[in-house]
Amino acid sequence: MQRIQDLTRETAGRIRYVLMDIDDTITNEGKLPADSYAALWCLHDAGLHVVPITGRPAGWCDLIARQWPVDGVVGENGALVFWEENGHIKRIYHERAISNDHAVLKRIEQRVLEEVEGTRVAGDQFGRMFDLAIDFAEEEPRLPISDAQRIKEICEQEGAVAKISSIHVNTWMGTYDKLSMASRFLALRFGYDDAKQVAEVIFFGDSPNDEPMFIHFPTSVGVANIADYAHLMRVLPAFTTSLKGGAGFAEGVAVLLERRQKA
Repeated sequence: MQRIQDLTRETAGRIRYVLMDIDDTITNEGKLPADSYAALWCLHDAGLHVVPITGRPAGWCDLIARQWPVDGVVGENGALVFWEENGHIKRIYHERAISNDHAVLKRIEQRVLEEVEGTRVAGDQFGRMFDLAIDFAEEEPRLPISDAQRIKEICEQEGAVAKISSIHVNTWMGTYDKLSMASRFLALRFGYDDAKQVAEVIFFGDSPNDEPMFIHFPTSVGVANIADYAHLMRVLPAFTTSLKGGAGFAEGVAVLLERRQKA
């Protein structure tokens, strides 16, 4: 990984779309700090298209689409996207997304709670439509990453898709991910052509569930805490910040905008 300070003026000048994970990418210890929220506004004011790509639930996405300076938000790891247009909230649900009352997810929940001590269903589960989120590090007790790996194994044994974030293991039925819904939304909303415009996207992330984005987008950035998960990933982002979480995101945005002014 290169330092974010190595981002060139040429690369920065091509960027039109800024995508980012939320938890531990633009937040610190579960809070959205002033500098990272201000960075979202700076991107917005610079005329860039800003889209969070998150594992957080539909309920959160409705609020984010309405109240944050963003052009849309992909939620539940690609099951849905919400955006505001002409004063109305619009929504797309992936056609392969399956309701989270599926029997397999119920069985996974029972197994995980019985077999991995200290785990619990995520506190935001009530706001979810399509996935089951198991909390291993958002609330106490915070469990080791080895427990998250065990949860993922159980999910996959039962035939579900599972991804590890910095706080949850998200599991669902259906074949979709963050990348496919992000590309679909950009195409629908802005006429984005992934085959021709992939160099116009920058993505910020922090954990293994961001790996498809790191693989696909050549200008990808991991905030410094990506190092905690490097051993779980095959492909790391092209760049990394020196700071963690929201401070790292603000650092990366500052470099991007400064380079664009000089491009």
